[in-house]
Amino acid sequence: MFIIINIDARSSTPIYEQIILGIKELIIKEIISPGDKLPSVREMANMLTTNPQTVSKAYNELERLNIIETLRGKGTYVSMEYKPKLEEEKMLKFKKDLKKLLMDAHYMGLNENQINLIFKEVYVNLLGTDHEGGSINE
Repeated sequence: MFIIINIDARSSTPIYEQIILGIKELIIKEIISPGDKLPSVREMANMLTTNPQTVSKAYNELERLNIIETLRGKGTYVSMEYKPKLEEEKMLKFKKDLKKLLMDAHYMGLNENQINLIFKEVYVNLLGTDHEGGSINE
């Protein structure tokens, strides 16, 4: 399987986190699905031209989150068992990050309606659905 994940070596986001975000996005966009086999750590490292330890760190975190699973001797797969769960620590970070983005938007001169339109555009681009869960193709 050939997976495209964009890695920005100049980004302040560590490469392993970029790999995690890339795989999560591929799953959300249904480019890869539960049960799909992922490239091995070595294969993924070659595709991304990065260190295998970096890919291993990303895979370990994704496995800890139950997003992927490794079956000994068979490979690494997108988990069939994943169920989203609300984690308090992540919720606090989400609110902090959102507050920063809203402050930035305010200082860019964006009003609430413009922010909501941008939010919906990004949401639809990522999930392919409107904010109420309906498909944009309906």
